[in-house]
Amino acid sequence: MTTPATKRVGSAAPDGSRWGKIPPHEHEIVLLEGPDKRRFELARAVRIFLEFMHGFRALHFVGPCVTVFGSARFDEKHANYELAREMGRRIASAGFTVMTGGGPGIMEAANRGAKDVGGRSIGCNIVLPKEQKPNPYLDRWLTFRYFFVRKVMLVKYSYAFVVMPGGFGTMDEIFETATLIQTGKIKNFPIVMMGIAYWKPLRDLLAHMVAMRTIDPDDVERLVFTDSPDEAMDVINRLATAQFGLKPRPKAKRRWFLGERERPATSRI
Repeated sequence: MTTPATKRVGSAAPDGSRWGKIPPHEHEIVLLEGPDKRRFELARAVRIFLEFMHGFRALHFVGPCVTVFGSARFDEKHANYELAREMGRRIASAGFTVMTGGGPGIMEAANRGAKDVGGRSIGCNIVLPKEQKPNPYLDRWLTFRYFFVRKVMLVKYSYAFVVMPGGFGTMDEIFETATLIQTGKIKNFPIVMMGIAYWKPLRDLLAHMVAMRTIDPDDVERLVFTDSPDEAMDVINRLATAQFGLKPRPKAKRRWFLGERERPATSRI
């Protein structure tokens, strides 16, 4: 019999591996199982709070970011990998820090592009049974236990979002970010969808949703679909830079009593 800790769900990836496996940490499995003993709930709340604080402190100094979302399953021979790498170069050359989920595939490509031009490259990694190793093109990285904490970090420090082809995780990130903009929880930052052919079914669905009046036309207009890095950067520069008056921030002063010290490159933060 398969135990809860080793049970596998989902389907096979192109390389024959499995995805959707239940995380190995029991406290993550029980988080959403309903009420627990009060002392356990308190301990869990403290653990979540500390993870938030670690992220806030570590990313306080990264500067204005552009976050790149996309699949972990594309290797460097794929056209989407090269496109993401080019976007990483363009974003870093414009003076932004490239932020990703820190893993392989599209994330690696964007971080690699930033390093190609000497830009800053940050990763917010997640503890998973698979695809959890930080890619080698990161200046700094954090590893989170909870997906919702990680997603806050990926959004909080970014002035634009570039979305490459991806799967469930990428779709989650698209719609969560779009919902935050729609509801006024964050500003109207640009969301650039790279890959017109790949995203055509999504565009058709969005048009259907507008026709059914479950979303407004303005909600769809926030998503810019393109294949062109030039057009993507024009949108980012025009909206993120001009609209919000973005400019490089002065270097923040580190507080020694908070443990905020300079760290060597290619380090975990």
